[in-house]
Amino acid sequence: MPAPLNILHMHSSFNLGGKEARSVQLINAFGDRARHTIVSGMPDQYSARDAIAPGIGYEIAQNPPPLTGRPSVGRYEAIAKYMRRFDLVLSYNWGAIDAVMAKRVFPKNMPPIVHHEDGFNADEAMKLKPQRAVYRRMAFPAAYAVVVPSMTLEWVATNVWKQSAPRLRRIPNGIDTALYAKKPDPKAIPGLVRKPGEVIVGALAGLREVKNLPALVRATAGCSARVRLVIVGEGPERAKIEMAARALEMQDKVLLPGFLPDPHKYVGLFDIMALSSLSEQFPISVVEGMAAGLPIASVPAGDIPHMVSEENRPYITPHSGEVDLRDAIQALAADAKLRAAIGKANRAKAIAEYDDKAMIAAYAHLYEQALGRPGVLS
Repeated sequence: MPAPLNILHMHSSFNLGGKEARSVQLINAFGDRARHTIVSGMPDQYSARDAIAPGIGYEIAQNPPPLTGRPSVGRYEAIAKYMRRFDLVLSYNWGAIDAVMAKRVFPKNMPPIVHHEDGFNADEAMKLKPQRAVYRRMAFPAAYAVVVPSMTLEWVATNVWKQSAPRLRRIPNGIDTALYAKKPDPKAIPGLVRKPGEVIVGALAGLREVKNLPALVRATAGCSARVRLVIVGEGPERAKIEMAARALEMQDKVLLPGFLPDPHKYVGLFDIMALSSLSEQFPISVVEGMAAGLPIASVPAGDIPHMVSEENRPYITPHSGEVDLRDAIQALAADAKLRAAIGKANRAKAIAEYDDKAMIAAYAHLYEQALGRPGVLS
């Protein structure tokens, strides 16, 4: 058996979110064909490691060169020197763009690098920063490919970052949809005990500013139906979410259980999946909700209006305001038959279009192309 590939993952953060979940999916899928070293640009943000399957060869990098800081030849050289020990480098988002720039500045004896762009934080949610676009244009020629998951980001990459085929690739996110057909574990969410007549509105999100979760609290509070909001995730915005709940006297109707692994075990406990984000691209939580047979109530961020079934589209709001989101949640909460019909259509579309087998095969093929070694990961 050939020696496993040494793959370096350069992340802006490795706390579990959409891009991290997909990265872990691929790490698990590649099995013993690869060994992985993981770097987070934000120290101590490595919670996604808990989702890596037992027996997978990986390590958290010890004392890697910093991915963030002022541009400097010395820092690029240190990053390049570190990357040379690997067969393949995978970099993720703006916070790891200097890995690509390091190869642009020091290309000699460097392994291939594939860069992944999955969206924007709150500082670019409403307007892209021109200087970052220029920096990306400078760095990206060093990448074998730039991968995006959504049509929205594909447009940005083409028209703002000036990328074109064959460097630019769009690979939609996918999940193991079969897992979501199983009955959820009623005890999987600590503290959740359904009360008679209660409708559970769920959200899976890192508690970050860009997710705009206090707005979801306010939207849910405005519903006349008897609803409870469950937000699964962890992050720096927890105090603001709790403050919004207290201000609306919703402490007993907002549950924050923290990060929970294995969403297929509990997403089916929700009645509605909701999103309030300022910026999204192709959110995995939407696919997870669809696979579990849920309707989606959401603002129209990224590809969400195109992701859901036709039956669900009226509940993707025309604007990003809290009132529109409240109305979408209220309409779904008030009609169990409507929720069931939309959920059935969503599950059918998730199975047909968003199963992870196609996604894993596409990424394996791309990475093999970059390495020039067909079949080494598949």
